[in-house]
Amino acid sequence: MTTAITANPLKTPCTPQPSGARPRQVNVILAGPRPMSSARHRGLPDVDARTPPVLVLPGPDPLAADEVAGWCAAVRELVGGGGVVVCDVGAVRAPALGVVEVLARLELAARRGGGRIRLRAPAPGLLALLDLVGLRLEVEGQVEEGKPALGVEETVETGDTAL
Repeated sequence: MTTAITANPLKTPCTPQPSGARPRQVNVILAGPRPMSSARHRGLPDVDARTPPVLVLPGPDPLAADEVAGWCAAVRELVGGGGVVVCDVGAVRAPALGVVEVLARLELAARRGGGRIRLRAPAPGLLALLDLVGLRLEVEGQVEEGKPALGVEETVETGDTAL
C-alpha cells in the first residue's frame, strides 16, 4: 500500500507566493518494501523489489533558490545510501533553464548521497533541453544504455558467416 505524505522539506512555515497563490508543498510518496512474491519457491532466489519514493515537482514555475536547498536535503535523505528517488515532473510543461538547474542540483544531491534520481512523465521539450545542456538523467520507461529493448531480436540472413 502506498501512502501519500505532504511535507515541507525546509521544516519552516511556507509563505504565500507573491501572486497570492497558495504556498508550495512537496508531495512525497513513501512506500515500504514490498516483495514481489510472498511464498518461497524452489529454484531462483526471490527478488526483493522495492518501490522508490516519489518527489513531485510543482509546476509550472521553477522553485525559488531558497526552496532548492530543502529539496536537495530531502533527496539526500530519501536515497539513503544507494537508492533511487523518482522525480515526477509531469506538472512542468514549459521547460526552462531554471528547471534544468533544479534537476541538476537534485541529481548532484542524490549522487552525493550514493543514489540517483529518475524522471517520471517529462515533457518532450524538457527532455530536449536536458539533452541540449548535456544532463543525462534516467527516465522511467526508457531502456538503459547497452541493453536491447524488450521484443527486439536480431535476425540472421542466409549467407552470413558465424563469428
